[in-house]
Amino acid sequence: MERFLNMPCDPSQLSPLTLAFIGDTVYDLFIREKLVCQANRPVKKLHNLAASRVNAASQAKSAKKLMEVLTEEELSVLKKGRNAHTNHKAKNMSESDYHMATGFETLFGWLYLGGNIERLRELFELIEKEAEKEE
Repeated sequence: MERFLNMPCDPSQLSPLTLAFIGDTVYDLFIREKLVCQANRPVKKLHNLAASRVNAASQAKSAKKLMEVLTEEELSVLKKGRNAHTNHKAKNMSESDYHMATGFETLFGWLYLGGNIERLRELFELIEKEAEKEE
């Protein structure tokens, strides 16, 4: 098991929205690490590049592409997050994309807290390959 802290934490005992809370940050860290390691850029440029990737629309798109490679258990976690009732309204996007992004974040949080860093890397690499095709 691999995480930053060695505190006991069972992701199966956490709500989908709690998992999404940390999953959003996990994905953000992957994006930021990639951007920083690619080149030494001004912070404003780094922020803008990260914001273009760490947003509900981009995450929803990534979730849809990942669905075909997820295990049954991973897909179940994503769907629980997607179907969770949030108290937020989607801004500048469809309600379905907002919920799909929440599912994406839930999956990333669940994998991280479960210590599945290698699987996170695999999924991130798939997302990045798809993003590069679209550039």
